[in-house]
Amino acid sequence: MNGRSDSAVRDGSAAAPVRPASKIPEVETRRVVIEHVGPHVDDGRFPIKRTIGEAIDVVADIFADGHDLIAARLRHRRVSGPGIGDSGVERETPTASTDWRELPMQLVNPGNDEWSARFEVDEVGWHEYSVIGWVDRFRTWRRDLQVKFEAGQDVALELVEGSLLIGEHAARAQQIGSSAADANWLLSEADALSDATPVAERVARVLHEDLATLMDTYADRSRATTSEPLRVWVDRERARFGAWYEMFPRSLGPDPTRSATFAEAARHLCYVADLGFDVVYLTPIHPIGHSFRKGANNSLQAGPDDPGSPWAIGSEAGGHTAIEPGLGTFDDFTAFCEEAERLGLEVALDLAWQCSPDHPWVREHPEWFRHRPDGSIKYAENPPKRYQDIYPFDFESEDWQGLWHALLDVTLFWVDRGIRIFRVDNPHTKTFGFWEWLIDRVHAHDPGVVLLSEAFTRPKPMRRLAKEGFSQSYTYFTWRNTKAEITEYFTELTQTEVREYLRPNLFANTPDILHAYLQEGGRPAFEARLLLAATLAASYGIYSGFELTENRALKPGSEEYASSEKYQFRHWDWDRPGHIKELVARVNQIRHQQTALQFDRTLRFHETDNPQIIAYSKHAPDDEAAIVYVIVNLDPHNMQHGHVRVPDVADEEAIFVEDLLDDARYRWRGAWNYVRLDPGVRQGHVFRIERQV
Repeated sequence: MNGRSDSAVRDGSAAAPVRPASKIPEVETRRVVIEHVGPHVDDGRFPIKRTIGEAIDVVADIFADGHDLIAARLRHRRVSGPGIGDSGVERETPTASTDWRELPMQLVNPGNDEWSARFEVDEVGWHEYSVIGWVDRFRTWRRDLQVKFEAGQDVALELVEGSLLIGEHAARAQQIGSSAADANWLLSEADALSDATPVAERVARVLHEDLATLMDTYADRSRATTSEPLRVWVDRERARFGAWYEMFPRSLGPDPTRSATFAEAARHLCYVADLGFDVVYLTPIHPIGHSFRKGANNSLQAGPDDPGSPWAIGSEAGGHTAIEPGLGTFDDFTAFCEEAERLGLEVALDLAWQCSPDHPWVREHPEWFRHRPDGSIKYAENPPKRYQDIYPFDFESEDWQGLWHALLDVTLFWVDRGIRIFRVDNPHTKTFGFWEWLIDRVHAHDPGVVLLSEAFTRPKPMRRLAKEGFSQSYTYFTWRNTKAEITEYFTELTQTEVREYLRPNLFANTPDILHAYLQEGGRPAFEARLLLAATLAASYGIYSGFELTENRALKPGSEEYASSEKYQFRHWDWDRPGHIKELVARVNQIRHQQTALQFDRTLRFHETDNPQIIAYSKHAPDDEAAIVYVIVNLDPHNMQHGHVRVPDVADEEAIFVEDLLDDARYRWRGAWNYVRLDPGVRQGHVFRIERQV
């Protein structure tokens, strides 16, 4: 009577209206709860990132009502197609390209229902993973049977129950047609629980792990709970590890009064390769505008022979898909790239989405730019600085879709010519959604393309760009010079959620940034910053001149270079006194030899009793004993000494440490050991720890 007594109806009181029967959603019958699946970025809105061969440690909270045991599996697969975004431009939905692969999850924290499993990604592109869990009726029955039997209770009915349960699994084996042999074997096990064999023997039989393994294979998952898939973008190794060398190809010729050609610049590639670099990054190679061209040291008046800034892109010779005539032709560029490849170098180009007033697009698509009330196009500004030689695009223009597609076409133009690495200029001044859309499209064309975000901006915009799909990011490394600053910043980059989507690339200098530390510290400052950049992060870079300890600033208090190569040809003496070329080459060699330095996640800082000495270590992801231990004197002016703590060393343990910089070996004892670092002698150690057996 719908919960009401007969007397309540007979005495004439009003009866509650009868609710129509409603269908209970099937999900309500699922007993297993799956929460907090990770790693993830913004609850799965953006993918986490990995490179080929890297592992993903998946964690989840998995539990159910009552005391039944749970089975949980990690599922992962390769998918094709871009991810889901909100840019407003047409996008594709990912589709599965491989079947789910499953791994058992382990209950790592029984008191708090925490489960984990690990899988590796072995193919560039999109992947996804999820967690599935269900009540494990067989293992629950087996656990209870064992407890009752060991307590001396009668388990006859429990054995009958188990026989029926095994029979159900045998029926599923027959239904899915996996293996008639499996089904027959399970039926024989079910029958064995009902025969006259002594109870102890039958109990021992069901405790055998072979039975449990096969029961897992044909478990009843009809009421399993499955988490929503989380995405993973997998890059090739270069997105994780590499040393970059930035250079102006026009400055690499024999005549300082004119632009070098690609053929002349190609002769310099041996120098770059000998230093041990992996990537040679060219500043923009496109035609440079003449209108409002900047002169030497960024002066407003250019002389007749001043080449202008390469970032003022576009002239009568063409735009973003053309080459500056002084550098040569496309055939010359192709030959340059082939020579780089022969030497083991990859060529990276600059993507700078801006135009000079002479760019063909200014005439053909004036709607792609912002205009002043008088109708003139607005040039770039960062008040009080003005850049009259550059017109920024208007990403909110009426024809924004046309602009976006044009920029995608430019990117793919260079990808189709073999360029698979790009440094992207000032991406934080462009619409965030544009980058997610463009990077998805580029990766759909070639998933091996690597894009470096050159965004020196506030932390949250910088992180958002990384989430949108950039393979690597510039950082605040240049302005982190004290022990406290370095420790705090790199702990954030390597030990928090940030590491799931932002890969740092530490540039020790750029054409725009000559930090006061380098200006004032002399050669020891360059040595210290090289050691830090090359060992704190798996990817780092220098702008040419760093290895020559070039430290002349435009004026006191400025981070701009004197005689900036951005505005004039430079003729370098590559063997001038005071260079650190041998150290650069040695450090790059060590990076290739030591797997620990090719990853960021294992970075750990260690105690020192001197704030001017910093110590940290990394180990190979698959070998915690393969440790590289780095010590650097942060003071370029004075000798510093003190004690440093060696990781995971007992108080009286004896170890050997080998300095990979000069092959010197030292015998240390205990966790704390003494070091002395003299500027001009050695600015740091890069130790390999050898434990005595």
